[in-house]
Amino acid sequence: MIQVQDTVKRFDGFTALDGTTLSVPAGCVYGLVGPNGAGKSTLIRCLTGIYRQDEGDLAIDGQPVWENEVLKSRVAAIADDWYYFPQASLRDMCRFYRGFYPSFSMERYEKLKEIFQIDEKRPLRRLSKGMQKQAAFWLTLSAMPDYLVLDEPVDGLDPVMRRQVWSLVLGDVAQRGTTVLVSSHNLRELEDVCDHVGILDHGKVLLERSLAQLQDNMVKLQVVFKDGGGVPEDLNVLHASHIGRIHTLIMRMSAAEAQNRLAVYEPMLVDAVPLTLEEIFIYELGGADYAVKDIVL
Repeated sequence: MIQVQDTVKRFDGFTALDGTTLSVPAGCVYGLVGPNGAGKSTLIRCLTGIYRQDEGDLAIDGQPVWENEVLKSRVAAIADDWYYFPQASLRDMCRFYRGFYPSFSMERYEKLKEIFQIDEKRPLRRLSKGMQKQAAFWLTLSAMPDYLVLDEPVDGLDPVMRRQVWSLVLGDVAQRGTTVLVSSHNLRELEDVCDHVGILDHGKVLLERSLAQLQDNMVKLQVVFKDGGGVPEDLNVLHASHIGRIHTLIMRMSAAEAQNRLAVYEPMLVDAVPLTLEEIFIYELGGADYAVKDIVL
């Protein structure tokens, strides 16, 4: 389990993490989402021991992360700007990873050659961004970590390789109980792979729940009121829009509760539509303030 409690991190007077608190259950895939500048990358760097928090606690399996060499040997990370030695080839980095991760499996490394078809002797700096990201996954998955921390992990990969990489990661979760923390702006992709989601904004976690709970606590309804009427003023909605007579309402409640509330107005049509993670993200952050705005010239 990853536990972050009241964590604060400042940079020259700017507070990147402002009392951040979250909990990542063991053996789950946890999606960390938030707008640009929310503090996601800073939190990841604290969890991987690159930064030391100014206040609060960060622990993995109950152990503090900072300067904990044994614990770090069980945690692997792929950053958006994955680091490798400037002159290194994949084989060179393989030797480096083997020296740091006691659980590194050469057997798995050899098996992954069938998937990541990269010239092991070619300098990594001469590879494309997508090929470098494949190399990062090849090495990281061969390290057999108990905890995998990913920051924009599949950025630069083609659709087929994205699916292949997620299949390997989820296979480790199912077979080895690997705990995965992933930060990404690709909410559609996270929706397919995550068990739990935490929304971070301005250095604070606004909420964290299982994906199923998030989807159960907010609903989108398409409604047609009698005589083409508008949305009643006493109906508590997060956001409302309409095209012709069809009103689309976002409400913070279950679909059953929303339909019961609407029933008193005797609408001609009520249809519940599943919310995507992207829609939940937008309206949890502030509804219309975060929605796409039209500019009329």
